[in-house]
Amino acid sequence: MISGLQKLTSRHTVRTMSLPAPLAALSRDDLGKLVLAQQHQIAELTAKVEALQAEVERLQREGQRPAAPFSKGTRVAAPKKPGRKPGKGLFRYRAAPERAPLPVSPIEDPVTLNACPACGGRLVAAGIEMASTTDLPEAVRPHVRQFRVAVSRCRACGQRVRGAHPDLALDQYGATAHRVGDRVMASAHVLHYGIGVPLRRVPAVLRELTGMQVTQSALTQDAQRRAAGSVGTVYEQLRARVPQAAAVHTDDTGWRVGGEPAYLMAFETAAATVYQVRARHRNEEVREVVPAEYAGVLVTDRGRSYDAIELAGVRQQKCLAHIQRTLSEVLARQHGKVRAFGSQLKGLFRQAIDLWHAYHQGKRSGFAAQAQQLQHVITHHLRDRPLKDPDNRRLLNELGWHHDRGNLLRFLDDPRVEPTNNRAERALRPAVIARKVSQCSKNARGAQAFAAFTSVVRTLAKTSTESTVEGLLHVFRSAKMSDASAEACHQSR
Repeated sequence: MISGLQKLTSRHTVRTMSLPAPLAALSRDDLGKLVLAQQHQIAELTAKVEALQAEVERLQREGQRPAAPFSKGTRVAAPKKPGRKPGKGLFRYRAAPERAPLPVSPIEDPVTLNACPACGGRLVAAGIEMASTTDLPEAVRPHVRQFRVAVSRCRACGQRVRGAHPDLALDQYGATAHRVGDRVMASAHVLHYGIGVPLRRVPAVLRELTGMQVTQSALTQDAQRRAAGSVGTVYEQLRARVPQAAAVHTDDTGWRVGGEPAYLMAFETAAATVYQVRARHRNEEVREVVPAEYAGVLVTDRGRSYDAIELAGVRQQKCLAHIQRTLSEVLARQHGKVRAFGSQLKGLFRQAIDLWHAYHQGKRSGFAAQAQQLQHVITHHLRDRPLKDPDNRRLLNELGWHHDRGNLLRFLDDPRVEPTNNRAERALRPAVIARKVSQCSKNARGAQAFAAFTSVVRTLAKTSTESTVEGLLHVFRSAKMSDASAEACHQSR
């Protein structure tokens, strides 16, 4: 944009007019000529300014302007105040970490002044206040351990037998005798798959914070290898646990594998988060995780994949937030009496959601009666009848079909079911943010590694009491112990 303006200004130079003599010495005729010349120059400059404005608008239309992403050009009239809202959590002072070791004795900080700095009065002791500061060590450096691995050879068959330490790989010798430890890899994978740091930035973060040297290709190869091993095993266990949950929230978003369009699907339960990348999003892909005989409640949007005949036996709850958004879009296009259908339905759904929230806030008296009354009113409103407006007819047909199957107000029959699909949308949000800078997956192995690691890391962050890095490290080491036991059994034979 700046270079374009520089080119414009270089083409449109401004010539200043010099006076032939002082104004007092000019005659009437000379003054008239000067006025005419100045008017001509003003007209010329005005035309150049208009040409510059037109050229700037053209450059802006072509996209050669400073990028200001995510701005829609409008401001909220009454923005919310920052910070935690009243009633949304416990307000308290920051506490020191529980696991941080405290010094044997606190650092003394006495009052060194002899008199009051405000008035000069005499100071007397008034008590002790405790304060603390949590910080990082001055320098964190890699910890290198060297192993003396004993090697034996069988006299009978010549079999080579090495010492089997749990922190050493079975093939860790020769050119690969020195390797990066599991804690480094677990930290790197949590940074990428858990926190969302781009993979090309992870080596720089590790080097800056710990002095550890690791390459991007090493992280990629380690992720693909573990996705086919220990992490992949845990990933399959998580997939098997999803159908056991009382409720599953699912949603999908666009993805790419090798530049080809694909879908990233999320399945969120109270105890697990599972992702999978597939080329298509049909009921077949949904049934890979949520089978047709699923006994719980499937919370979804109004995607057609979930309305397939194969999933007809699965109880569902359609996201009312999506429905409310659709009603708002339709109402924005309507005028007059035709708005009554959508406006009344939107208000009824709002009452149902508010009633569900009141139940979970402890106001459970009369919930069943109010829920039954709301269901009766909504059933009457969604009864089959002719409507002139095409948008209203479409909404009545779709929402009435779902309501007849109990997919709209199931959360009033069972308050444990949530009325919206916000859980699945929040599960997809980190991947949507990462998609902007990662260009998704380069191949099928990368897509599988992304799905496996992201599922395991997010599940650990949600269910593990220890840090996510320690949880992932436990997954790595459990697989190593199993491999070592298997090798020992093989050698004993």
